[in-house]
Amino acid sequence: MSAHLMLSQEQDGQMDPSPITKESPSLPPMELKPLPSHLKYAYLDNEQQLPVIIANNLLQEQEDKLLKVLRQHKKAIEWKLSDLPGINASICMHRILMEEDIKPKEVTKLLAADIIYPISNSQWVSPVQVVLKKSGMTVMKNQQDELVPTRIQNSWRVYIDYRRLNQATRKDHFPLPFIDQVLENLSRKSHYCFLDGFSGYMQIHIAPEDQHKTTCTCPFGTFAYTCMPFDLCNAPSTFQHCMTSIFSDLLQDCMEVFMDDFTVYADSFDTCLSNLSRVLKRCIDTPSVEL
Repeated sequence: MSAHLMLSQEQDGQMDPSPITKESPSLPPMELKPLPSHLKYAYLDNEQQLPVIIANNLLQEQEDKLLKVLRQHKKAIEWKLSDLPGINASICMHRILMEEDIKPKEVTKLLAADIIYPISNSQWVSPVQVVLKKSGMTVMKNQQDELVPTRIQNSWRVYIDYRRLNQATRKDHFPLPFIDQVLENLSRKSHYCFLDGFSGYMQIHIAPEDQHKTTCTCPFGTFAYTCMPFDLCNAPSTFQHCMTSIFSDLLQDCMEVFMDDFTVYADSFDTCLSNLSRVLKRCIDTPSVEL
């Protein structure tokens, strides 16, 4: 999976910046969004380039233990899209089975990460659009001078109109979890760690023979995907199936997975930390799975 990690605790509250380290030669400057008062940034490195989000009301001993576990499992975490190795194709690969056998900065970023490549000949070409993405929440004052939760729009997302391709695609009916059941299971616990999959879908490769079907067109040319974009109709099922198979023995024991949102839970801080270590170790032991 990818690189953003969020940790918090139900009965302990806030967050503040401390380091998280990763062995990357050249890291881009971090653009950190404002956090609610119960959360803070912590870092895994001395240069403050590898942030995670933790609860602000942890005791110093608890915070030290948490950061120690994260630093021990840094290989399970990524911070840059271009560093994503992708999940090993032997574990999961997205296929586009047909019913009848059938913008500059964003494009540059995807090209640099080898997520797309130029293509000149394809039977399937879909239009592309770049839209402003709502990413994360902060607390801001409204017109009545009240503090209210507010969504931040601070990034761009590439949307591809795959309606024609999706209509011709054989549907994968792998069941997705019921969110109310997930929340009911979590409600009985007191301590949580939230892991957010950064560009999680992009870690799943598309079968080489199906890549041309993902071709999209924009003013800079036509490009096909090597990794799974979220606009494909079967992308959610493929991703959920992959995560379920990887974490099958941990589900409903110490974690819940809903798409690219992972929740590790327990009845005590130390047990939750131990469960977090199990989940991160599973990511490291599974070829190219990162959070």
